[in-house]
Amino acid sequence: MIRKAFIMTVYPDKHEEYEQRHNEIWPEMVDELHKHGAKNYSIFLDKETSKLFGYLEIEDEEIWSQMAATSINQKWWEYMEPVMETNPDKSPVSLDLKEVFHMD
Repeated sequence: MIRKAFIMTVYPDKHEEYEQRHNEIWPEMVDELHKHGAKNYSIFLDKETSKLFGYLEIEDEEIWSQMAATSINQKWWEYMEPVMETNPDKSPVSLDLKEVFHMD
């Protein structure tokens, strides 16, 4: 299992909207995440900074890297663009974090 962690930013006035959209995540998006090996996926919000901390476990980097190109993922990015910082391709601005410690 490969552990991945990353930081994104939600707009300060969109915290509740961001959470609501994830509470109502589309079943087909969840299915696609599972197909691409995602497990144990969580996102946390620091309300003071509007920073999001994401964590997930994947089975294979190559399979996971194909998730971004799926039509449902592209649709999700477009849906989320109004509530968070995004790149020109509508993907979230994201900073990958390096694991420096893990304990089972």
